Amino acid sequence: MPSAARTVRPGPAQNRPIPKGHTMDLVIRDVCVIDGTGGDAYRADVGIRDGRIATVVREGGGDRPTGRRVLDAHGLALSPGFIDMHAHSDLALLRDPDHSAKVAQGVTLEVLGQDGLSYAPVDDSTLAGVRAAITGWNGDGSDVDIDWRTVGEYLDRIDRQGTAVNAAYLVPQGTVRMYAVGWDDRPATEAELGRMKQLVAEGLEQGAVGMSSGLTYTPGMYASGSELTELCRVVASYGGYYCPHHRSYGAGALEAYEEMVRLTRDACCALHLAHATMNFGVNKGRAPELLALLDEALDAGADISLDTYPYTPGCTTLVATLPSWASEGGPEATLARLTDQATAERIRHHMEVMGSDGCHGVPVEWDTIEISGVCEPSLTPFVGRTVADSAARRGEEPWVTARGLLLADRLGSTILQHVGHEENVRAIMRHRVHTGGSDGILQGDKPHPRAYGTFPHYLGRYARELGVLSLEETVAHLTSRPAARLRLTDRGLVREGYRADLVLFDPQTVAAGSTFDAPRTLPTGIPHVLIDGRFVIENGKRTDVLAGRAVRRTQ
Repeated sequence: MPSAARTVRPGPAQNRPIPKGHTMDLVIRDVCVIDGTGGDAYRADVGIRDGRIATVVREGGGDRPTGRRVLDAHGLALSPGFIDMHAHSDLALLRDPDHSAKVAQGVTLEVLGQDGLSYAPVDDSTLAGVRAAITGWNGDGSDVDIDWRTVGEYLDRIDRQGTAVNAAYLVPQGTVRMYAVGWDDRPATEAELGRMKQLVAEGLEQGAVGMSSGLTYTPGMYASGSELTELCRVVASYGGYYCPHHRSYGAGALEAYEEMVRLTRDACCALHLAHATMNFGVNKGRAPELLALLDEALDAGADISLDTYPYTPGCTTLVATLPSWASEGGPEATLARLTDQATAERIRHHMEVMGSDGCHGVPVEWDTIEISGVCEPSLTPFVGRTVADSAARRGEEPWVTARGLLLADRLGSTILQHVGHEENVRAIMRHRVHTGGSDGILQGDKPHPRAYGTFPHYLGRYARELGVLSLEETVAHLTSRPAARLRLTDRGLVREGYRADLVLFDPQTVAAGSTFDAPRTLPTGIPHVLIDGRFVIENGKRTDVLAGRAVRRTQ
């Protein structure tokens, strides 16, 4: 697989342009092309036919194309569609055909199956466990007809139904372990490891682009390094990549990154680091140490890329902050432990004094944990407040409030965790293998604004206002780099023969509308988005087009 750090080259022969003499379905006239290579922008007319870019005629470069429709794009920039390398829209794509949260940002492809937990491959028992474990991410799934069990059947469902955006999928290692081993914190037997390898192989054969892990989430976190290495060898044999949410983003973060680099080198597997942040007080200003670690591995020949979102707070579920032993056996066992007073006190001690592995080895700071969503409507007054604030209002200790929420909401509460550092965010997004990923959780009354704002926030805040990256560099981070990681030979560039997955935006006004107070506000300055040459956003409004399909792994 080509490293995401390498220069993007023209695609293979199947991307030859359509003959220029033919009338186009659409001509985008007099537009500023930011083509995804990172090179200088240029003015051109772009012709689209049969869902592909048929011609790109630079200003003064020859006869202008004609089309059945002509869009005057003066004052706008044209870029490839944005690729969200870390999305949690696994059910939202099927539940909500509109999906404006992503489409309005210019996202034309999402990578699903993240953090080691998703809905395929499963049997009936595993599906029930997954639905309970990630209710906070995707809802309980009762409003979606989950009529698949394999990865291939899930991708077929996307193709059959049609969706707002294209979707690629990672085999979720935690789900695979749940399927083959269960919720036990123990080494897999030889037979169980063989079954996991088979499930990963089947998922890749059916079109998955790689494998994900959530190594601070149960039961995936119970896997040893050697077990993960064996699974990564399977991934590598199919030309896929490994995308871990590694074992710590707090205390021990650098060691956790180093483990992922080492085991993928041993497995000869490409590595893509999910939401590669350096959070919590122990890591303030330490991003250069992470980048030095990655540069050393890259210079030695490792195939590594990463994604981040352009915000400081993180987002997860409240139950994820518990120590791993408290979640062994699955959600019902966790609830039973929380109900028992003595066991609940042990959990509190681990979280507040020792530093829970679920909270990245750092003692929990309840004033940084804001409730962002609940499943039980009567708990809505907790949303938008930190656990510490709600506890003070109730005249009780924060753990009492947190425990009560976990029990009353049956582990479904989501949180924002205000533990990031702006200098780390900026340093990492400048790196040569950086790509963009929203990590957007669409559930909850007050979700993280990254779900609705990541891509325009990169363009407006970090490129135009702060100049952390040039606009051309930013577009490359969000288009051609992720396309290279996904081994897509006809996406990620404005180039003849490539798919017409395109975004038209105003460089002077593009901005995220979403804020922490109003997180579901749509962005501004993105009037048009096309997938396969069809408008999914036109004049700032969502059309009824469902042009998205499954994007399957190719060798």
